[in-house]
Amino acid sequence: MRRIYFLVKDVPMAKRIVDELLLARIEERHLHVLAKRGTPLEDLPEANLLQKSDFVPAVQRGLGMGGAAGMLAGLVGLALPGAPVVIAGGVLLASSLAGAGVGAWLGGMVGMNVGNTRVRKFADAIENGALLVMADVPRSRVAEIAERVRTHLPDAEIGGTEPRIPPFP
Repeated sequence: MRRIYFLVKDVPMAKRIVDELLLARIEERHLHVLAKRGTPLEDLPEANLLQKSDFVPAVQRGLGMGGAAGMLAGLVGLALPGAPVVIAGGVLLASSLAGAGVGAWLGGMVGMNVGNTRVRKFADAIENGALLVMADVPRSRVAEIAERVRTHLPDAEIGGTEPRIPPFP
């Protein structure tokens, strides 16, 4: 799946894009609209915390850094004099998993309080009243969907695509 960004000037235009995407058989759960706080979105699918925050990338970074730190701690623990060498693999595995878990948890906590870095380039337009429509589409349909919106709604600004999105948000 890839995420396509459409920047529109008002709620009626956002509704037209959502309708066009629904007609293109993009499920509503794959559509997200982000607007300035206090903007009435009516029946548009509002972006949730996972789309508004940097949660997923922060968890991914925390997982990697925590796993590496855990493995390093396990290696240090094995290097201490008198450490049992027989269970070295178990110690390394346990410390790596513990570090990865703690890193992912802490990364997620931090990421929930940071705005989405991929949406940051649209922040000024959103603050000035524009709406950002995000559509998660199959990789094979990105060009088709972008062209369909460009054809039917030429006023919509296509803000590019995200290289890949995680499967769960």
